[in-house]
Amino acid sequence: MAQACLTSKNHGQIGVMWKTVSEACNLACDYCYYSSCGGQPGKIDKIDPVVLEKFIKEYMSLSNGVASFAWQGGEPLLAGLDFFQQVVFLQAKYAPKNTIISNVLQTNATLITEEWAKFFKQYNFLIGVSLDGPKEINDARRVTGHGMGSYDRVMRGIDFLRKYQVEFNILTVVQENNVGRAKELMEFYQSEDFSHVQFIPCMDFRAQEPNKPGRYLISQEQYGQFLCEAFDLWYNDGNPTTSVRFFDNMLSVYLHQEAELCVHRQSCPKTLILEQNGDAYPCDFYINDDYKLGNVGKDDLSDLLTSPIYSEFLSLKPNLPDKCKSCKYLKLCHGGCPRNRQMDEAIHPDYFCDSYLQIYDYAHERMERLAENIKRQWLSNHLQSGRRKPERNDYCLCGSGKKFKKCCEALLIN
Repeated sequence: MAQACLTSKNHGQIGVMWKTVSEACNLACDYCYYSSCGGQPGKIDKIDPVVLEKFIKEYMSLSNGVASFAWQGGEPLLAGLDFFQQVVFLQAKYAPKNTIISNVLQTNATLITEEWAKFFKQYNFLIGVSLDGPKEINDARRVTGHGMGSYDRVMRGIDFLRKYQVEFNILTVVQENNVGRAKELMEFYQSEDFSHVQFIPCMDFRAQEPNKPGRYLISQEQYGQFLCEAFDLWYNDGNPTTSVRFFDNMLSVYLHQEAELCVHRQSCPKTLILEQNGDAYPCDFYINDDYKLGNVGKDDLSDLLTSPIYSEFLSLKPNLPDKCKSCKYLKLCHGGCPRNRQMDEAIHPDYFCDSYLQIYDYAHERMERLAENIKRQWLSNHLQSGRRKPERNDYCLCGSGKKFKKCCEALLIN
């Protein structure tokens, strides 16, 4: 799910993700890169109220009209409803007048009750639900500490979200059990009317060990084929009805916009990943002492954002391997994720580079047609609203940076 962000005059957009209860989780998914409690969370350590209030107060002072928060884990609902009621109270207390406040929360959904759903609706939380597919697929890996499948409890939680019309999306980890079943996954999600879906490939590494090469549980070929098969159902003869984040990001680039998914942006977004104790890091995959920026309970927020360690981290992605520099699809992925590059004497491409090349080649012509149809509709809506037709030497409305005569003017003829 998208990371939350705020916009500051001095710092630009700042993403914020808080690991609400650190590694504590009531599930024991064997591929988890973060939690190691094995579904037995034990004592739940919540964010200290003093640290929480200090951070929200400083955060709001930088918000410049928009303040968004992302809550993750472990399983963030283990913090309890009282904790999140305090969160929204502090947000309202310190928000400057006319500030737009939003919250997103990633959960396994097994703890969602009617009371939780009412709260999410009241405060307009966007909920990300982790689900790996139909019952048979999901319950092979997403289990409790006692080995019981989670599917039925997840779907019960989703029912509560639907009852109270809470916005939610689905996050699916693509791993050995479902990588060959893209069609089945897409058909399941469509049958359940899940309108927004995100796929992330499974990688076996600890976030606390960023310099240790990752072990990948699926191959480049498997992931590439998965994306191609999923694309056919997403494309839907040029009329997509399900939002799949990977393909939505691709389409954005064909429409001359920037991808919003950090993996495929030109640079890593400026983000604060906060541990339960307030320790701050620049990325979810770089939580270790080498990249620790400080602590929001002790340090000034502006000091963390201007740390030299942050500058060092932000320099990783633009340092592209030679293969990327000459790639015709560079604008679509910008070299992928630095965490997925092996670095020895040289910098190697993202492990999933060949996967991306496979789907980019496979989808290119249809993406071009889809983008043309969307731009044609934009132009039609522009003219039907009574606005003037662009002059031939005006910059095109689509944002390409080209003159109208060299871009979308042809769409009026065809």
